[in-house]
Amino acid sequence: MRLLRSTDMALRVLMRLAVAGESTPTTREVAADMNVPYTHAAKVVAELQHRGLLETRRGRGGGLSLTEAGRDASVGAIVRDLEGEGDVADCEGTAPCPLNSDCRLRGALRRAQEAFYTALDPLTVADMVAGPTGPLLLGLPSTRRTS
Repeated sequence: MRLLRSTDMALRVLMRLAVAGESTPTTREVAADMNVPYTHAAKVVAELQHRGLLETRRGRGGGLSLTEAGRDASVGAIVRDLEGEGDVADCEGTAPCPLNSDCRLRGALRRAQEAFYTALDPLTVADMVAGPTGPLLLGLPSTRRTS
């Protein structure tokens, strides 16, 4: 199974904010730190804010911060929510599979997908930044432009 690019980016943004401490980086700074395009990061940040996983503040002293719900959120639940209910294989696309009605593969793929989510369910965002990942995130060389 392959995650959507936006899901991958959302997890990286949440992990980056989980190690931010008292600092409140901007969306532009987080995008630069995580080496993702700003416009995509802005969309992901808006979605995560809508879901209550992070807070945004505008203006001087503003920025992003992880909410308590975001820190304690299950990675499996986040991925499941962001990925949606779609099947792994597109059995009903523009050229529907002729085996669709009696195919055993579709059910097996659905069970494998659920096993993937289930393996992520006990992990929280806070768990994902425990050593060695947290210190690594803190030590990333900044790609931000200096003014």
